[in-house]
Amino acid sequence: MSQATPDPSELRGLSQAEAQARLCAEGANELPATGQRNLPGIALEVVREPMFLLLVAAGAIYLLLGDVSDALMLLGFVCVVMGITIYQEYKTERVLEALRDLTSPRALVVRDGIEQRIAGREVVRGDILVLSEGDRVPADAALISCNDFAADESLLTGESVAVRKIAQPDAIGPTPPGGDDLPFVYSATLVVQGRGMARVLATGQRSEIGKIGKALQEQATEATPLQKEVGRLVRRLAIIGVLLSLLLMVIYGLTRGDWLHGLLTGITLAMSILPEEYPVILTVFLAMGAWRISRHRVLTRRVPTVEALGSATVLCVDKTGTLTLNRMAVQQMIAGGASFVADTAPTPLPEAFHELLEFGILASETTPFDPMEKAIHALGARHLAATEHIHRDWVLAHEYSLSPELLALSHVWQARDRDEYVVAAKGAPEAIADLCHMNEQQLATLDEQVNTLAAQGMRVLGVAKAGYYGKAWPDFQHDFDFEFLGLIGLADPVRPTVAPALRECATAGIRVVMITGDYPATAAAIAGQIGLDTGSGGIISGSELGSMEDATLRERIRHSNIFARMVPEQKLRLVNALKAGGEVVAMTGDGVNDAPALKAAHIGIAMGARGTDVAREAAALVLLDDDFATIVRAVRLGRGIFDNLHKAMAYALAVHIPIVGLALIPLLLGWPPVFAPVHIVFLEMIIGPSCSIVFEAEPADRNVMQRPPRNPERPMFDTLTVALSLLQGMLVLLAALAVLGYMLHHGAMEAEARALAFSTLIFGNLGLILVNRSWQHTILGTFNNRNPALWWVTGGAFTFLLLALTQPFLREVFHFGLITPRQFALCAAAGLCSVLWFELFKLMRRR
Repeated sequence: MSQATPDPSELRGLSQAEAQARLCAEGANELPATGQRNLPGIALEVVREPMFLLLVAAGAIYLLLGDVSDALMLLGFVCVVMGITIYQEYKTERVLEALRDLTSPRALVVRDGIEQRIAGREVVRGDILVLSEGDRVPADAALISCNDFAADESLLTGESVAVRKIAQPDAIGPTPPGGDDLPFVYSATLVVQGRGMARVLATGQRSEIGKIGKALQEQATEATPLQKEVGRLVRRLAIIGVLLSLLLMVIYGLTRGDWLHGLLTGITLAMSILPEEYPVILTVFLAMGAWRISRHRVLTRRVPTVEALGSATVLCVDKTGTLTLNRMAVQQMIAGGASFVADTAPTPLPEAFHELLEFGILASETTPFDPMEKAIHALGARHLAATEHIHRDWVLAHEYSLSPELLALSHVWQARDRDEYVVAAKGAPEAIADLCHMNEQQLATLDEQVNTLAAQGMRVLGVAKAGYYGKAWPDFQHDFDFEFLGLIGLADPVRPTVAPALRECATAGIRVVMITGDYPATAAAIAGQIGLDTGSGGIISGSELGSMEDATLRERIRHSNIFARMVPEQKLRLVNALKAGGEVVAMTGDGVNDAPALKAAHIGIAMGARGTDVAREAAALVLLDDDFATIVRAVRLGRGIFDNLHKAMAYALAVHIPIVGLALIPLLLGWPPVFAPVHIVFLEMIIGPSCSIVFEAEPADRNVMQRPPRNPERPMFDTLTVALSLLQGMLVLLAALAVLGYMLHHGAMEAEARALAFSTLIFGNLGLILVNRSWQHTILGTFNNRNPALWWVTGGAFTFLLLALTQPFLREVFHFGLITPRQFALCAAAGLCSVLWFELFKLMRRR
């Protein structure tokens, strides 16, 4: 039944010439490509960082001085980090490419009065679209005629139920999507029922989905808290390194008169202070953490978010497809006062409900697109397949469409075994009650039943039947003598793992916020099913949020956990409001509508199996199994990763102290220099990152999910961490200086003394690894934790030290002299004993 009569001249559509002119003037129906950044541009951004500028300068100076090996080592490190950065810089472009693919289907248009199929990118404003069930809409448009038309707009609104559409030929501008009885259809949405013709109003970036693409294009990727902290530390150490190096170079030149060696000494000190180790440790550590998380079905797309995952304080979830399965299913039926709860168990369907389900199927399309009709068919296939209630040989003789005046539809069937026509109707319960001419008592009973189902978050349909012997079809459905059969309650089922996962989030001190495009009643019902507290501020709707000032929103969002009827721009605004309140925000989602919020959040988590390409490209993490409980495992792993990263960074700070001290203090005391650049590069680029892998492989503490998230304002290098690390490093430095001074005092040669000091530092380094594996348990206690990487690293370092001390070629490279086994044992004792005090500190702290 046509709902409007358009102007016949309008149905001819544009001419080919008009369409081509508009395509040239307004551009293709696709999202614009992101501004491409070439390799030189990315490289320029990388070398602007202070750390890289200093490394490049040091490498260039050593190249001019003829020390090719040291220069190549430094410059090689710069190239490796630049390669990693280049790989990370194409995220936004991939997001927009996914959006372009989604929004460029084939389109059936009318031009010059002839239907023709063209590429979606060639659709222009003013084109007449021909839309049928199963079509993806190529552009925002207004329906000028339609019949029984409904569309799935869940990609834009999050609403899992298809929305009903009406025709309005004179509609001018599209309103935001959401709700029934609108004349507008939107790009990338899916037609699930009926057929219609629509006039295109907006294409490309001017469409609703195009606005999402624009928001993604403009949204900058957020740096994690640790990245910011390490960046500050890197800049400060770089400045200190430059100043001390210049000071040492001047002092050396003035006191010893050798400015060339003064320059070499200053650069060596700068290399010992330069903070290149911290970014390398961070990159390697988080990459290994991402690999471990992937073994738990979580794909890490943006590696730095691994550390932020463990400190997440708020988890924003989208209801449809995240908390629910995004699959409509019949949950309950009511017939004659009796109730049947449908579940996956093989419970037989009582005979009293056979007719209700039979006519529910007859009132649906034979090959349905609508999710609710699919659910009714699925229940029928399960319970009625071997009964006389399935009528595949009946012929559909006539049908009455849904209309705004009567929210019900009827199918008239010609039965093979009957003389009469069989009429099946379904629709809104109040509309079916109207068709059945119910009295007040019957209406009161029906209202109570409907409210009971609706309170559980169900979409309720009424079903009725009638017989007809006439030859001419009535003009209205009211002319049939309907008999009420009952109610069918449908819902998008909650994932069975959600409730326990939310309880674990509560134990871990993580606040869960539901942000959905669904109605408040549905959101409240889902929240009740999973045990999500609404909050003292109640449910906030999209219209209410739209009238709020930012300051009001920041206050209200602290007391409300459910936000309903949200559009994409509002979801992004909510995430930004939470971030402005000092929260570390994780956002889950699977639809196009979630993509800007996923990108804006500190941790965007997309569903992998059911999620759209856009959501997966925008997110930092992807749940490969779409199981909400996997988020809890990821949080647990993230917290363990951060704890171990804290220990690794503390170790790196501690080991820097003896490195810097041995580069500086001997020169100030008039002793021969201990380190050449090759020693510094070896310590900084091999031992440090390798040792961080040992800490990464440590298992998480058993109580990691029984404590609140780490305060995002608390720095990794807090006062206690810095004090303990400095003390550890100072004692290792004193041990190495003591060995160096003792040997020089007893007439040892420069090369021999250097070998002994370096050996003491290596043993002190290994001791720092052992004592820092845990700040709670002793070395003997940590041996119970299986960690193969520990033995590989310590064994490798020890083996390399032996080779450097015994092989002539390596002794020449490292400028070492021969030492005796007794001297080697002295170095081992001095290095290990310098860290044993930390074991006593742990025992006292536990007591």
